[in-house]
Amino acid sequence: MEIRIENLDNIRAAAREFIQHMGEARVFAFYGKMGAGKTTFVKAICEELGVEDVITSPTFAIINEYSIDNHDIQRSTFNVQRIYHFDFYRIKKLEEVYDMGYEDYFYSGALCFIEWPELIEEILPDDAVRVSIIEQQDGSRLVKF
Repeated sequence: MEIRIENLDNIRAAAREFIQHMGEARVFAFYGKMGAGKTTFVKAICEELGVEDVITSPTFAIINEYSIDNHDIQRSTFNVQRIYHFDFYRIKKLEEVYDMGYEDYFYSGALCFIEWPELIEEILPDDAVRVSIIEQQDGSRLVKF
């Protein structure tokens, strides 16, 4: 599947399209170069799912947790109440991820959005959906999964 994000004006529409194709998956690994728009796209997905919290990059915290407002039936189609947003950019050793109890998150049934998954590739769940965000020459982004 491919979704094109022409510019920030249509990122929410792209996020809605992504959500429509998420299926039953719960763990999504977002690959892309620095500045490709991983955090921006995850933020748009979270907003479309009904997260009302302030959504920020978890670069320094490594993980941010968000609640989904299940009062909006259209947005709660996944029957989950939590989203975990990871940014493993600063991970130096895989042991750091073991120490944080990654299994409790990845196998919780909550939605998990992971940035910089290449740094923890060997512990990603087998059913994790790999999502690539590729910046095009015209500045648009191509999301492939």
